[in-house]
Amino acid sequence: MKPPPTSPATLFVFRSQLQWMAVLAAGTTVKQLAFGHPTAAAARSALDGGLLAGAAAGEADSPLVQRLQAYAAGAADDFRDVPLDLPPSSPFQRRVLEQCRRIPYGSMLTYGELAAKAGYPGAARAVGNCMAANRIPLLIPCHRVVCAGGRLGSYSAPGGAATKRRLLALESGELS
Repeated sequence: MKPPPTSPATLFVFRSQLQWMAVLAAGTTVKQLAFGHPTAAAARSALDGGLLAGAAAGEADSPLVQRLQAYAAGAADDFRDVPLDLPPSSPFQRRVLEQCRRIPYGSMLTYGELAAKAGYPGAARAVGNCMAANRIPLLIPCHRVVCAGGRLGSYSAPGGAATKRRLLALESGELS
């Protein structure tokens, strides 16, 4: 049996208040997102080259681009309605990413709490590794996952923990 045809990939590269972003999508399904880059070229090069092959340039007025720009400017959006193409992963990784996506805008969970919600109590360190490999940040809001005791922990986007702090401040209304 033949696999169903896939939509051709579209690449959106645009400026936001979180610097340059790049989004790779197939139809309305997001495959990868990068943000926080100083240039358009840096944002584009942060994406997986294999996924980029043959991607067409997207329109700047795309609804998703507009939503991401509004989010970066302080508009509340949880992006839960945006379809995602999660990479091949273990059942653990998929469950953790799905549970992370459910963390409400402006809220936080610890790595341990997320592990428990995903059905793997005691797997906080493995959750941290899963968050570090998240290729669709903001839409899978790994910035909302913090260490026990209120420490932020690390963040894999450009700017590291400072970027994580900024996103949490943005969502709490401290930044606008």
